[in-house]
Amino acid sequence: MREGRQRLDKWLWFARFARTRTLAARLVDDGYVRVNGARCDNPAKALGLGDVITVAAAHATMAVRVADLGTRRGPAEEARGLYEPISGEPG
Repeated sequence: MREGRQRLDKWLWFARFARTRTLAARLVDDGYVRVNGARCDNPAKALGLGDVITVAAAHATMAVRVADLGTRRGPAEEARGLYEPISGEPG
């Protein structure tokens, strides 16, 4: 992956939109994730800073802007620093 990019499933897992990376990939595969308004079905899609991600999970639908790519799945406070909420539940 190029510098300044990260896999979509990995970012969703780091940002705590899914409990496991496998579940993050399934969210994408099943069509519950949009990147910059376009439905995405590829968990390996490269994300960059400023991309807008919309996740339609069972508990809520959220639109967020990627603020950081992260390097690990850390505590919730660290995960909230990876995105800026656009709509939905406040992060």
